[in-house]
Amino acid sequence: MYNILICDDDRDIVSALKIYLSAEGYQTFEASNGKEALSIIGSMEIHLILMDIMMPELDGISATVRLRKDYNIPVILLTAKSEDTDKVLGLNIGADDYITKPFNPVEMLARVKALLRRYTNLGGIAKSESKLLIGGIELDDREKAVALDGSPVSLTPTEYDILKLLMENPGKVFSSAEIYKRVWNDNAYKAESTVAVHIRHLREKLEVNPAEPRYLKVAWGQGYKIERSGR
Repeated sequence: MYNILICDDDRDIVSALKIYLSAEGYQTFEASNGKEALSIIGSMEIHLILMDIMMPELDGISATVRLRKDYNIPVILLTAKSEDTDKVLGLNIGADDYITKPFNPVEMLARVKALLRRYTNLGGIAKSESKLLIGGIELDDREKAVALDGSPVSLTPTEYDILKLLMENPGKVFSSAEIYKRVWNDNAYKAESTVAVHIRHLREKLEVNPAEPRYLKVAWGQGYKIERSGR
């Protein structure tokens, strides 16, 4: 059974999410602001968080920033249609995905299931070799671990899956739409900006100089690839 934390100060939204998630067999927990959410996360095992952006005391963006200092738990932001800037900011600071309110229950459950599959390593991208090595980057798919020049690197589930996709296909260019479809198992209108944010996070964690990457390269007008030699 997976534990899902619903963090929103709107009681109607919390109640609706609980009904849909409970019907799928998930155990749900509630928080009305970011401070309550962080307290719950620190006291019990949570597998996924549905996090509203606009909340009192501690908003969803600030809570996600604090969360990412210690945890790689998947975070789906709950946003209003007018909060496009906040959506991008949320992805920038480590959220994995977002759902626009009012949400479609079928879409919400699909995104939850997809992220949980990746987080618990029950599916996602087909496995090939257990270990992948490109330059100083080593990905151990059995242990779900990544190291750079022998030092562990902490990645979110989404970052891990993007890196794994690229490392399984060194030199191959993937468009943003292809990456989004393969990793999120979905088509998205704003796939380009969403993928770009996660690529930037990967560069910050894996490149000595993110502005002049050795590994994660952009093919202008085409997409992204990882260089075989890391030069």
